[in-house]
Amino acid sequence: MANIKSNEKSNRQDIKRNARNKAYKSEIKTAVKKANASNNEEDINSALSLIDKAVSKGVYKKNKASRMKSKLQTPLASNTN
Repeated sequence: MANIKSNEKSNRQDIKRNARNKAYKSEIKTAVKKANASNNEEDINSALSLIDKAVSKGVYKKNKASRMKSKLQTPLASNTN
């Protein structure tokens, strides 16, 4: 544990951020599993929206989110052909 006040505060903030990010990631994983199971366009769109929100909050980087979205949309594209 840190002895410096600023480091102690930083550690407290890290714990809060970690919990918040973990909650976002858990919510996204659940939405992605639901979208993959149902192959419903509505479920897929809600999962894509959650991924975009996570990027804006800084939970995921842009490229990671892009890969996730692409993976989600692949079955949708193959169904239209």
